[in-house]
Amino acid sequence: MLWRALAVFREDVRAVFDRDPAAKNLLEVLLAQPGLHAVWLHRVAYALHRTGVPVLPRLVSHLNRFLTGIEIHPGARIGSRLFIDHGMGVVIGETAEIGDDCLLYQGVSLAIVHTHDVPSLRGAKRHPTLLNNVTVGAGAKILGAITIGDGVIIGAGSIVTRDIPAHATVVGANRIVAERDPETGELRKVSDRQGQMSLPDPELELIRALHARVRELEARLHALETRPGAVRDIRLEGTAAGQPAIGVVPSDPARAFEERVRAMEGWKD
Repeated sequence: MLWRALAVFREDVRAVFDRDPAAKNLLEVLLAQPGLHAVWLHRVAYALHRTGVPVLPRLVSHLNRFLTGIEIHPGARIGSRLFIDHGMGVVIGETAEIGDDCLLYQGVSLAIVHTHDVPSLRGAKRHPTLLNNVTVGAGAKILGAITIGDGVIIGAGSIVTRDIPAHATVVGANRIVAERDPETGELRKVSDRQGQMSLPDPELELIRALHARVRELEARLHALETRPGAVRDIRLEGTAAGQPAIGVVPSDPARAFEERVRAMEGWKD
C-alpha cells in the first residue's frame, strides 16, 4: 500500500513538470502548487468515502476548497496524473469521472444540467465523464451525464452539453471546429454542421430579427421611391396645418421634415 501511494505521489508530481512550464523545482511544486494539493486531498477524501466513513470525507473536501479554491466532491473518480493548472474556481461534481493524463484550467465546472426535480437525481449519474488526455480550457462548463472522448480539447469559455467524439476540438456551445489524427497529430478543420448549436442565443436571435425588419423596411422604401412620378412627402398622419399636401414636393424637404417633427412633438419656436 505504501509503495502504491508513493508511486501515485511521484506520478502526480511528474504531471506538474510535464504540463506546467512555470514549474521550476521540486520544492516549489510541493509547497506552492494548489492543483497538486487539491488532487492529493481529494485522494484522501475519496478513500474515506469509499470505505463508508460519514461526514469526514465532506469535511476533507471542504478543507480542500478552503485551502486551494478547488471544489471536488469526495465521490468523484479521478484517474492518474490529473493536473489542475491555477485551479481557482474549479468544480467537480459527485458523479464526475476523469480519466488519465487530463488537464483542467481555472474556472472549469463538471456540473449537472439544471432541473427542478432534484430528488430524481439522487444516486443517478448526472455529471460528465472525461476519458483520457482531455484538456479543458479556462471557464469551460461541461454539463450533464455526457462523455468527452479521448484527446478532446475544449476551448476556454465553452459550454458542452452533448457527447464529444475522440480527438475533437470544441469551442463555443457544442461547436466542433477541428479533429486531430491521433497517430500524426495533424489537425483537420470540421465544416459547420446543422444543429451544432444546442443552446439558444437570445441576443443573436434579436439581432437577426432586427436585421430582417430593416431589410423589409428598406425594400418598401425602395419600392416607394422608384414609383413613377415625383418623390412624394409620405406621412404617417393626416396633413397638418401649414404643411404641403401629400403628393406635393416641398420646396425645402429638410425644413419641411423639421417642422413636421416639431408639430408632432408639440414643439414651438
